[in-house]
Amino acid sequence: MLNQTHRHLRIAQVAPLYESVPPKLYGGTERVVAYLTEELIRRGHDVTLFASGDSTAPAPLEAVHPMALRTGGLVSWGPSLHLPMLSEVFDNAQRFDVIHCHLDYWTFPFGRLVSTPVVTTLHGRLDIAELFGVYRYYSEAPVVSISDAQREPLPDLNWVGTVYHGLPADQLRFNPRAGSYLAFLGRIAPEKGPDVAIEVARRAGIPLKIAAKVDPVDREYFESRIRPLLHSEGVEFIGEIGEREKSEFLGNAMALLFPVDWPEPFGLVMIEALACGTPVIARPFGSVPEVLRDGVTGFLALSKEDLVQAVRRISCISRQRCRAEFEARFTAGAMAAHYERIYHALIAEHRTPARGDGRSRAGKIAQQMVARERLPRWRPDLETA
Repeated sequence: MLNQTHRHLRIAQVAPLYESVPPKLYGGTERVVAYLTEELIRRGHDVTLFASGDSTAPAPLEAVHPMALRTGGLVSWGPSLHLPMLSEVFDNAQRFDVIHCHLDYWTFPFGRLVSTPVVTTLHGRLDIAELFGVYRYYSEAPVVSISDAQREPLPDLNWVGTVYHGLPADQLRFNPRAGSYLAFLGRIAPEKGPDVAIEVARRAGIPLKIAAKVDPVDREYFESRIRPLLHSEGVEFIGEIGEREKSEFLGNAMALLFPVDWPEPFGLVMIEALACGTPVIARPFGSVPEVLRDGVTGFLALSKEDLVQAVRRISCISRQRCRAEFEARFTAGAMAAHYERIYHALIAEHRTPARGDGRSRAGKIAQQMVARERLPRWRPDLETA
């Protein structure tokens, strides 16, 4: 009998249109979709990617919109411009064994209209009270968290797994030798704490290099709060960088500063740093204590003074151990293996008759809620892929 985890599947991956897949520069969700798509194909699955027309992931591409919305200056029109793509996906649902969406709650109404199993990875923060009613209205929809901490505001959703993000094992180069500067990578936003990173580096007497993008919504914050600090001695603002520059930027740093001040859903930059062997100094919010091991792959600290002390002790963290942690927990192979298990569990549940007539909305939800209680809760850090 064929092992279910090795059965080849026809999978639709539905990505946001804001960036290409993979993105040319910054773009966490789209980057993860690219890594997952590539790894699933390598594992023998037939994957169709629904994304912007300028995407270059090695998969059959179905593009209703020609280019990434940020490239075209169309970000504000995102909710409307995604609709044709979603119609295209769900009008063709019968072509797939499973539809995997990365658009948060936007796909929930469509999922009720098809018999193909649909699962949605929630990539963003969930502590937005105005949206609680939306998530609860569609509480039967199978969803995946990217950290256990992400679930806390909405614990009663139909969580079918926690799957940590992963990178291709050879994506970033390991550097066994620490450099002489601190790094900040990502985007300039209040919740990411770039001002804290600057102050910590200045107090510690260590140069800081900042490689980050500035979204229009954060432009005022950048101009009023961050730009004046860039004149400080030892602070270098590089701007947005792409994948090719990350190995050098992160690998040559003595540590990555990640002083977030919000419920971080995952924090892809942390595992990018670990892949390079670079330890991380971070505040313990959201997913951070799940991703990092305090005293092993970096330090967790809350106050600025404690962050400064962590910088001064960072040389005791083994860069080889940081790389080993990445290889054990955060590769694209591990990520894809866990999603495979979720796909097969959902497919099996859809083939299992459940109570309820399935004709009315209430009956359909009752069926899915019964099935939900039997689904295994996959935790990537509790088993080996």
